[in-house]
Amino acid sequence: MNYGSNIIRSVAISVLIIGIFFTVGLAQAEQEDTLVFASAAEVRTMDPHITMDNTAWRSIYYCYDRLVELKGSSTDIQPGLAESWEVSSDKKEYTFELREGIEFSDGTPFNAEAVKFNFDRLLELGSAPSGLFKVVSSVDVIDEHTVRFTLEHPFAPFIKTLATNQASIASPGIMEHEEDGDYAQDWLALNTAGTGPFYLESWERGRRMVLKGKEDYWGKPAKLNQVIIRFISEASEIRMLLERGEVDMSTSLTIDQMEAIRGTKGIRVVEKPSFMCQYIYLNNQNEYLKDVKVRQAISYAVDYDGIIESLYRGHATQMRGPIPKGLAGHSEEVYQYHQDFGKGRELLEEAGYEDGFTVEVMVSPTVPEWSKMATVIQDNLSKMGIDLEIRNYAWPTLRDKLDRGDFDMSFGYWTPDYPDADMFTWYWFLSDNGGLAGNRSFYDNQVMDELVTMERREINRDKRMALFEGIQWIAVSDAVYVYLLQANHQVAMRDRVKGYEYNPMLLRMPNFNDISVKD
Repeated sequence: MNYGSNIIRSVAISVLIIGIFFTVGLAQAEQEDTLVFASAAEVRTMDPHITMDNTAWRSIYYCYDRLVELKGSSTDIQPGLAESWEVSSDKKEYTFELREGIEFSDGTPFNAEAVKFNFDRLLELGSAPSGLFKVVSSVDVIDEHTVRFTLEHPFAPFIKTLATNQASIASPGIMEHEEDGDYAQDWLALNTAGTGPFYLESWERGRRMVLKGKEDYWGKPAKLNQVIIRFISEASEIRMLLERGEVDMSTSLTIDQMEAIRGTKGIRVVEKPSFMCQYIYLNNQNEYLKDVKVRQAISYAVDYDGIIESLYRGHATQMRGPIPKGLAGHSEEVYQYHQDFGKGRELLEEAGYEDGFTVEVMVSPTVPEWSKMATVIQDNLSKMGIDLEIRNYAWPTLRDKLDRGDFDMSFGYWTPDYPDADMFTWYWFLSDNGGLAGNRSFYDNQVMDELVTMERREINRDKRMALFEGIQWIAVSDAVYVYLLQANHQVAMRDRVKGYEYNPMLLRMPNFNDISVKD
């Protein structure tokens, strides 16, 4: 008998067993401080001063900090990188005292020069995120830890805009990666350079992105070691992985899937009211839709109740004008359209279109509910002689056509960047904001232009609320959009996910900094 071989074999088996247990132990340990989030869409750029994509914001937001931050689950503002601030009596100067001893992930110190660099970069690049800050005439360094913003005119929601993703503060050190005066756009598109609780560790295009927690974060460190964001285009696959425990959390399931997964062992669905609005853009440049009576007729054709009850399973409410319920400025007195074919036909006859006409509506598979709603509304409009042709486009194509005004009608959704009704008025109705900037119906009304300009400059709250009331009445009377519904926000997660806190301003940006994962 070969005792030597037996001993060697026994030792080898023991080592293998120990290795297996050690590996399993490591895997379990990694699972306990790792959150796997499934996203149906992939990030295109990680530069906070370039992107307006909510999908990208989810990955960017917690890699950076801002001068001020949202407080917990509320829309209140609290100090961030700024310890305190003062506002001048004319509401045109905001002076911030900054925290000391903070460094960016590349070791560059955070100070007033860094703040100035960021807003100068933002405005110089001139991409969509800069639109929030065009009211800023200068950013001046008072001393190393004091910075002053001077506005061209009072801007009521200014302090709130500083809590948005667009106001994320990046390291001036990124300029080491600048090429041909691009302000390091190419580099920052693929990397992060913030002071936030996470940083981008890796990114495998088409597969996943890993956000790593910072052990030396200046504030309260994240409870998670890492967040793995998996890019999975099919909602059905996300649901399967969630049920199998391979995904911890997602907002990308359809309404039907959310409904079906409720009650599944080990999974819970959190549902909260949101400011997310679904509506239809009516291109006012179209030969038919430029007539207000035609737009009103279309608004009377829609089966709002049927869409909410059948397609949204009751997880939404009909909009009453442009400002969503729950946001200061919303009015319950504003007229609300309802289905009335008789009224609709009467308006079409007055407009000279009693024989109807043909128009197209754009949808995208990015929002599965749009195709279903389009089919319902197609049937609704056919009863008034309007032939609605449904056109399905990939998300980038649809957005490009919207920006160029190359469409008749289109489904769309809107979530506010900051907690103020200005997001649903100035952006939606100012004639200069045509396209992706916000006025996606290309509406042009001089009186409305004056009102939406006045509301954002008015500091007196009561006067401002009165302006919002007038804006809503005109917006509904002119049927600028078809105001469909205000949808509840739903997120599915495994029971092992702890500490999730919903904030209506961070709809697709879960609080990764406070979440933990415990079996």
